[in-house]
Amino acid sequence: MSIQTSRAEELGTELGEAITELPEYEAFESAKKAVEDSETTQEKIDEFERIRQEFMLARQAGTATQEDLQRLQETQNELHSMPVMEEYLQAKSELAERLDAINDVISDPLAVNFGEEAGGCCQD
Repeated sequence: MSIQTSRAEELGTELGEAITELPEYEAFESAKKAVEDSETTQEKIDEFERIRQEFMLARQAGTATQEDLQRLQETQNELHSMPVMEEYLQAKSELAERLDAINDVISDPLAVNFGEEAGGCCQD
């Protein structure tokens, strides 16, 4: 393994550790634990998963109806409107936005114009 590879991996480990210290990550972990610890929410998740599985099987068999889809959507809306789930989904969204921003920063120096390097074969 080259020195550059090991340095990149070392920086990757440091980045992962730094991400766990972000307020968005901490909020996500807290919200996730709240969902996991909520018996009511877990029951609604189980109900949604059961209905989703039934719908998928009916769709594969060609017997799914609009009412089946409506029931699935209503159950999902009920789940997502539970306060603990709303908080979880919001925290997840905020963490994803922050990770996208970090990804952009990492990707910026990696930009290469392969069209120019290919001698014009692949230009727009």
